[in-house]
Amino acid sequence: MNKLGIDENRIINSILDFSLAEDLGESGDITSESIFNDEDLAEAKIKSKASGILSGAYLIEPLFLKIDPEISVELKINDGQKLESGSEICVLKGPVKGILAGERIALNFLQRLSGIATATSRLVAEISNTKTRILDTRKTTPGLRLLEKKAVVHGGGYNHRFGLFDMILIKDTHVKRSSGVGNALKKALDYRKDKYDRIKIEVEVQSVEEFHEALNYKADRIMLDNMSIDNMKHCAKHVKDNNIIVELEASGNITLESVGKIAQSGVDFISSGAITHSAPALDIHLIIE
Repeated sequence: MNKLGIDENRIINSILDFSLAEDLGESGDITSESIFNDEDLAEAKIKSKASGILSGAYLIEPLFLKIDPEISVELKINDGQKLESGSEICVLKGPVKGILAGERIALNFLQRLSGIATATSRLVAEISNTKTRILDTRKTTPGLRLLEKKAVVHGGGYNHRFGLFDMILIKDTHVKRSSGVGNALKKALDYRKDKYDRIKIEVEVQSVEEFHEALNYKADRIMLDNMSIDNMKHCAKHVKDNNIIVELEASGNITLESVGKIAQSGVDFISSGAITHSAPALDIHLIIE
């Protein structure tokens, strides 16, 4: 169990089981079955064809052991480490049918997760001269959130809330239905006092006026959504000059070109949905020796 009470091993095990069932069905890899015998052995290497950051290596051994316990996995690079074109990620040895049965699943995970880690690392590099941290969001692939959020960490980022259960985050939709930031925050604060003493409350604001309204109710974090750089600077300066204890998070259309200027505004966090929902896959392949 992690600090949120999430059984990571159980979730990963379920994801791998589902992935194998999806690809192998009831008949297995009928192509390999038609060509190879159970005694046919092989050695294979998984390599990167592009530069980036590795994520998903922790899945390789449990995946192939589910297919055939006779397959050995030797990792050459750990998650979070840099990859170059030609970098050798791991060596597989054992029955060729088992290696080929797991090839595509392993590569799909490695390509997707390393792509997320790489996209995250590029944003992190752009703000390395500041104290601001990059956060992910809940804009993840259904069923793969745990893996994708781990990839963000491998890329040097940090995790925002995992789901709807571990943080109160008042979005613009809540604000509109509650007739204002103050009304929504007051209800959330009362709810927390009765049920969740230690859980954080964050509220999204879209103007300087809403920002000051949120300060009156002492939210733990205020999300400055799609604000101009000047408005973000105003908010950060106001917090600093008045010694107000509150975290500031910037969000909305974060790019490599804008992230540095946003960090310079003085916010504590910058959240990006694109690092999970739009990260291009990293080119990784398997070669049979």
